[in-house]
Parts: sequence; structure tokens; C-alpha cells
Amino acid sequence: MKLSIITINLNNRDGLQKTIDSVIGQTFRDFEWIVIDGGSTDGSKELIKQYSSHIAYWVCESDNGIYNAMNKGIRVAHGDYLLFLNSGDWLCNSKVLSNVFQKEHTAEIIYGYMVRGSLDGEPCHAAMMKPVLFWYDFIGNSLPHQASFIARNAFEKYGLYDETYRIAADTKFFIKAIVWNKASYEFIPMKIAVFEGGGISTSQLMREERDIRLSKEMFPEMMLDDIPLLTTLRRVKSNMLLRKSYTLLALLSKKCTN
Repeated sequence: MKLSIITINLNNRDGLQKTIDSVIGQTFRDFEWIVIDGGSTDGSKELIKQYSSHIAYWVCESDNGIYNAMNKGIRVAHGDYLLFLNSGDWLCNSKVLSNVFQKEHTAEIIYGYMVRGSLDGEPCHAAMMKPVLFWYDFIGNSLPHQASFIARNAFEKYGLYDETYRIAADTKFFIKAIVWNKASYEFIPMKIAVFEGGGISTSQLMREERDIRLSKEMFPEMMLDDIPLLTTLRRVKSNMLLRKSYTLLALLSKKCTN
């Protein structure tokens, strides 16, 4: 099995229908589909049953959050690569997977463009969309989860998602794999998925968890208690020269104060 698509859902029947239509409409067929529902009461379970002939594994039960549900999916997956396409997200067209896997890949993480809201939207996380990544690219930024194919054995090497995080465990995984352990990666310049948006990814929660807690945990040598610096880094993230300059200034300042 080349690919396992993992979809998590909780009381988002309409969004789940979009995801279902996208997945079953793919011309590429060498994949299994895993649906982890958190105990929905809005008719999602009945919808899953309706399409159960397309689903290799599904469960409808309470869980302990997004990443607990994703980890459930990882544990039962058989594909060489895993794609996390949550309810409400959809693949950009019917040939996306065929285009991605028209050749063999060896990288542990493959990533492309994600667009927000609709196919007419601009690709998000543009600062990360390049063939070479640096550690400072992950400050206030991340690879697009819905547009990333992660080798199943990468989770065996680097661990599952940290369930103590609510929205930033995928970013932590990418940092742990790519920055800390030099995992191999490959950028493919094509639109992969559309991110519906909404949910719990509020700006305040993102700031508290990814921009502050995660940065302090994963980059302890930086002046990561300097929140104004982090804010500045985010503002200039699209300009590589400015980002490098601010990073060097932060490191020099840290060194001078020791």
C-alpha cells in the first residue's frame, strides 16, 4: 500500500462530505482510507457508514483531542506514506495523488502547497515552500499538514504526535524530524489540498502554543522569552534576508549576555 489517508472528524458532517467526495474521486487507487470520528452526534457516523465500502478502517468513539485521534490512525495505518486530510479539507483535484506518486519517492517527508478556503486562494506558508529548509523557518511557521506526505516509518523513528499539544503537535513533529534528526524531505511545487479553516486554530491559541510554548521547547538557545522578537520574526518571515539578520542579531545578543 503506497498511501494511507487519515481523516479525523467531530460533528462536522458537511465538511466530512466534502472530504469524502474528494477522496473517492481520486484517479489514484493505491491507498487505504482511515476515518477516526470522535463520537459525533450530528449524523457523521451515519455518513461514514454510508461510504464504508470505500473505507479500510473507521471508528466512532470519544478521544482525547485531535492528535490522540491522529495517533489512533497512525497505529492502524499500513501505507508507505500517511496524509492527514481532516474533515472539511479536500484535495485540489482528482489527479493530485496520481501526480504526486507518478514517480517513486524516498524522502521521509514530501510537501507541496496548501491553499486556504477555496481553490482560488493563494498558497499558504509561502516561506516554507522551498526545497531547502532551515531551523529558523519553523519559528512561527510550519509545513502545511494537509499537504504533507509523511513516511510511516518516520513516526517509528521520531515518535508519534505529542498529545499534550492542542494544535501544534504536527509542527513539533516536523521540527523534531527535520531540524533535530535531519530527516530527508522533498518539496513538490504543486497544489495538494485546500484547508477549510476555522476550528480551534484561533490566533490567540496559535500564539500561546506554537509561537511561545513550542518555540521555547524546541529552540531553547534562542531568546525565545523575547516575545517582541518572535513577533518581528513572524512579520518578516517572507523575506529571507531579513529573517537571517534578525536571527543572527538574536544569537549575538544571547551570546553577549552569557
